[in-house]
Amino acid sequence: MMNSKVKPIEFKLNEYLNKGMELLKKDFGNFLVAYILCAVMSIIPFCGLLAMGNFYKYCRKVNKGEQASVGEIFNFDDFMPYFILQLIIIAGVIVLYIPMFIFIPLAALTGEDGGSPAFAIFMIPYIFVIVIAVFIVALVGFYIPGLISLKKVYDIKTAWSMSRIMTKNNLLSIFLFAIVVGFLSQLGILLCGIGLLITMPYFYTTHYFAFEDAIQQIEYDEIKEIGSKNEF
Repeated sequence: MMNSKVKPIEFKLNEYLNKGMELLKKDFGNFLVAYILCAVMSIIPFCGLLAMGNFYKYCRKVNKGEQASVGEIFNFDDFMPYFILQLIIIAGVIVLYIPMFIFIPLAALTGEDGGSPAFAIFMIPYIFVIVIAVFIVALVGFYIPGLISLKKVYDIKTAWSMSRIMTKNNLLSIFLFAIVVGFLSQLGILLCGIGLLITMPYFYTTHYFAFEDAIQQIEYDEIKEIGSKNEF
């Protein structure tokens, strides 16, 4: 059942960027190793998102001063919800590409080629629609990894519904956050690729704080409501 106190989140872009960097500097060596382990685990089929989620758990422990081990990146406790999530993503991609699977064979049968006006008339708006759809779904589902890993919401439908409410009125802020963090985390490319090992962990730490803060905002309202009921 979806939490009744889920609400649109106050998205604090600058705070997440700053705290992400502070946490990274706190224990950069271990964060670097954790990121490398994430990359290794991502080689295993259907384990990429799981590794990312485990990184967020590691961030939480380090942030709270708890005993943390980079080996926890290989924890498989949350495998099933992430596995189901990835199956849903794959199914969604297939659905998006169904029109292309139909149109290309038809174009071949009618003698049309990739340079024909009919092909261009179809493909340009089709690609535009796909890009917009992917962006919207990704933004609306922004909090799903955090809900799975940090709040243990394992039902994907519930996680989607919660994320949809939490991102309400915040899609532009989340989009800007994704652009800024994505740009900063990719700066390592300028250092011949090796720099990615330095900048990519920042991508994870900033996202951790975005998820952690959102969950704290929700849980604060839960605690406040329980306190109000106890007063009566």
